[in-house]
Amino acid sequence: MTDYNNESTLKQNPMLHMEALKTAITDGDEDQLKGLLTNEIFDELQKSHLIHLAEETGNSDIVKILKGTPATP
Repeated sequence: MTDYNNESTLKQNPMLHMEALKTAITDGDEDQLKGLLTNEIFDELQKSHLIHLAEETGNSDIVKILKGTPATP
């Protein structure tokens, strides 16, 4: 099982980092999501995908957090 709390593992493997973000979103774990978003800048497509996932879960707080995350065009 992957340890999504192990920061060095997530930095070494960007795919694991994205999976950790998706897991935090679907679980509605705001604290975990905020921790994963620290110093993170997405491109617009990634950000849009994560917002869409959050909207599907119906958690408006998670959507708000993601919409406030910086992104590059």
